[in-house]
Amino acid sequence: MDKVEHKARAKINLSLDVLRRREDGYHDLRMIMQTLELHDLVCIEKTGRLIEIECESAYIPEGEGNIAYRAAKLIMDEYGVKSGVKINIKKNIPVAAGLAGGSTDAAAVLKGINNLFELGIQIDELARIGKKIGADVPYCLYGGTMLAEGIGDVLTRLSPLDGLHIILVKPKIGVSTAYVYNNLMLDKVENRPDTELIMEAVKNKNLKVLAANMRNVLETVTEVKYNIISEIKEKLINKGAAGSMMSGSGPTVFGIFESKANAQEAFDSMKSTRWDCFLTQTINEEML
Repeated sequence: MDKVEHKARAKINLSLDVLRRREDGYHDLRMIMQTLELHDLVCIEKTGRLIEIECESAYIPEGEGNIAYRAAKLIMDEYGVKSGVKINIKKNIPVAAGLAGGSTDAAAVLKGINNLFELGIQIDELARIGKKIGADVPYCLYGGTMLAEGIGDVLTRLSPLDGLHIILVKPKIGVSTAYVYNNLMLDKVENRPDTELIMEAVKNKNLKVLAANMRNVLETVTEVKYNIISEIKEKLINKGAAGSMMSGSGPTVFGIFESKANAQEAFDSMKSTRWDCFLTQTINEEML
């Protein structure tokens, strides 16, 4: 085997609660993560001795600054892989969007190198390696519907929530995750998610309860700084979304739609806007 290809799938947060700031500077989180059909395509092939990154996107670094490069180097160093690899990333997930685009590429690289060199590493061990690269990488390795706790690396499998129709809207702004967390005033957050209620809605596939109770406490920072977040949420609701929320630290906003036809109609009316729009759906881990 000289080449492998993996789909690196995006994620959204169906809820995001920040419990406390830790002494190490990170935050303890409690959130529900969901994989989407939208994906980057990561192709890895054996080469000489170097790790090479190829990507047409001008926003993606091609050297050691790329998280996919770091993932490749870490797993190859740990398992004594002497060959080089060329990693080609075809980006479909918008960059710096709150959709785990970089983390999911890194996860695909870990899986790909494991398969390419027949290392036989179990997924729990890949997750241990992935945690060294980024907090979202373990989740991206497993995929599906998960409760994520700790810094996002303590994962509990939930009932699969596949087949929900999702519109993603990314305004043409950049949001610094560090800025959002540094400016989060936890003592002033009043509207926290009821995570147990949302998990029950997920289990019962009750879209109305889920949509009505989705919460992301990071909106208290991002939405206040960027009014465009509120504008997009309102527009998605007006277009028929059962619920709308910002994913991660933003700036991407998603809307959940009950039917494919309704989602398609809303997407068709929004794709000509000044924002980047994507029509996708939720999938479960067995479909990855």
